[in-house]
Amino acid sequence: MEKLFESGGLGIAGHLARPRIAPGTSVPGLVISHGFPHLRGGGRISAQSFPELADRIATELGWVVLVFTFRGCGDSDGDFSLGGWLEDLLAAARWLRGVDGVRDVWACGFGTGGALALCAAARDPAIRGVAAIAAPADFDDWAGHPRRLLQHAREVGIIHRASFPPAFDVWARELRDIRGVSCAAQVAPRPVLVLHGSDDDVVPVFDARVVADAHGDADLRIIEGGPHHLRHDPRAIAVLLGWLDRQRAQASARV
Repeated sequence: MEKLFESGGLGIAGHLARPRIAPGTSVPGLVISHGFPHLRGGGRISAQSFPELADRIATELGWVVLVFTFRGCGDSDGDFSLGGWLEDLLAAARWLRGVDGVRDVWACGFGTGGALALCAAARDPAIRGVAAIAAPADFDDWAGHPRRLLQHAREVGIIHRASFPPAFDVWARELRDIRGVSCAAQVAPRPVLVLHGSDDDVVPVFDARVVADAHGDADLRIIEGGPHHLRHDPRAIAVLLGWLDRQRAQASARV
């Protein structure tokens, strides 16, 4: 990935996948955001397999797709904070809207990225819809043990500076203030796909039902036996591709 845009003065790396389209043609755009890494050193490979998914969506469905790595991850600058990650996603959506040939922008996120996609859409009414995959309803577990999370973030390699965060209380407060379930209600009536594995051992499937209920008209899909990392479940990807295809068809019909 290469540095594509800035967020809060930080360089954010990403991969842009383009379909083959005729000159002057406009197509929908999709921002894909990854989740929180769990393995030691995992920050470097947070979005490793997502460019392949972006290329597939561009080739098969005709979308312009941006995959990026949040601050502190991959080749992006900075250190992890939940508010900073939300800022990055909003910056990604703004940047993609400025790409030649992009008509409108949707957001898709996995895990933490799914919850933040809902919150980004709540703040940015120009985001046309959201696919939230294996997304937590809130970050209350993190908020209950913020120093433990800070240490874990250092271990997985998404906080690099010993002096970060400069204000721990502010950093920790974001963990309670940013809530996907609250944002889902604000996204309505824009379309939302809530996709979750029934055997997710990281984020309970109950969170998916709570988020869908908060939206009021979400397309809730539970993958039987599905794990947390649905990026690698072909059934989940098939559901996502089908939803995106319908989004494009409905958007084209409104033009």
